[in-house]
Amino acid sequence: MSLFGAMNTAMSGLTAQSAAFTNISDNVANSQTVGYKATDTSFSDYLTVSNANENLSGAVVTTPDYTNNVQGTVVQSTDPLAMAITGQGFFPVSQQSGTSSGTAGGPPTFSAQNYYTRAGDFQMNASGFLVNGSGYYLNGWPVSSGGVVDQTQLKPVQISQTQYSPVATTQTSLTANLPATPASGTPITSQLQVYDALGTQHTVTLNWTQNAASNWTVTMTSPDVSGGTIGSADVQFGSAASGNPVPDGTVGNLTNATGSVSASSYSATTPAALSFTANFGNGSQTVSLGLGNYGSSSGLTQYSGTSYTLGGVSQNGVPPGAFQSVTTQANGDVVVNYDNGQSQVVAQVPIATFNAPDQLQKQNGEAYTATTNSGTANVQVAGSNGAGDIVTGSVEQSNVDIATEFSKLIVAQQAYTATAKVVTSANQLLQAVVDMKQ
Repeated sequence: MSLFGAMNTAMSGLTAQSAAFTNISDNVANSQTVGYKATDTSFSDYLTVSNANENLSGAVVTTPDYTNNVQGTVVQSTDPLAMAITGQGFFPVSQQSGTSSGTAGGPPTFSAQNYYTRAGDFQMNASGFLVNGSGYYLNGWPVSSGGVVDQTQLKPVQISQTQYSPVATTQTSLTANLPATPASGTPITSQLQVYDALGTQHTVTLNWTQNAASNWTVTMTSPDVSGGTIGSADVQFGSAASGNPVPDGTVGNLTNATGSVSASSYSATTPAALSFTANFGNGSQTVSLGLGNYGSSSGLTQYSGTSYTLGGVSQNGVPPGAFQSVTTQANGDVVVNYDNGQSQVVAQVPIATFNAPDQLQKQNGEAYTATTNSGTANVQVAGSNGAGDIVTGSVEQSNVDIATEFSKLIVAQQAYTATAKVVTSANQLLQAVVDMKQ
């Protein structure tokens, strides 16, 4: 019985070493696979009888030992949409199950199963989805046009390549210094560029005339409005001219508005603004011109000098823009960029963490599914609550160490050879028993 036990034990050893060979082979073959996690081999002894008087040989069995929480090397990628995770966590992804039309090229449908991966070699496919090299679709939280992240939804990120809609100008601001003693006969003008509802740019000219010390009239004109003139208003600086307690050289009062121009009333440290309404051909449009705060030197001022000094002009209108590119950021934001200089966040990619990541079930293509032992996914913003950080323009390489795998290969090979020798020896002993009857 002991010889048969030795034979059975040796055969289980051959099976166990074969399993180790399989895992080593898998690791070596995937040493260059993005996001691949090596699988080691754990050996366990199964005993039949073992006590102080007797020990019968049992068997050896193997189980896979996953290394899902061991970080691979993060390297830079030529793919601008590639992402890697440093630290714990996985990208939530979906697997396509078919198309809604039932024909190739139709809108994709997705499996209800949740998948997770470290393979961040994402690229945008023809339908605008971000897909990694294994064909899994990157999931993210949708972001509204107002920048609100909806963390109640997690779905494949799809990039729309439509135009950026124009935005009509409603706010402008001017930072400048009017000279206290302007040069005689030198006109002072400045210009505002505003956009109408269709995104067409229009020029509004501000003509400045000094009426008296610290008292100016600004006249607004535009060639794109009927009659050319929009209106005017007086701007008074300092307490002497305005009658309000403000420092010299700062806006103290706005008065005598004409045409479609209106002025804000004085109140200490509140915004000093002129508003005008104009029809540039697409309906009436009201625009506010901010001159800073009353009594503040941060906007329009009148200090010493003979020439006009422009500090800056800004406005909040936007012309139409065509899709240019899509980029990702370290916080997981997926940003669409347009050729008009605008950008818009359309989704945020979260990180999924697990209490026991090594207990995840490995699936095809470097993807994993949650198990009872791994716990459920905790989906959160990158870099928060234990979730790893996102490195953009990079990928995580396989965590396989070739030198270690070759060492394991030598050990497994020698163990297999030695175990095979036990089988041969046990067979010879059994043959000797058989020969005793002859």
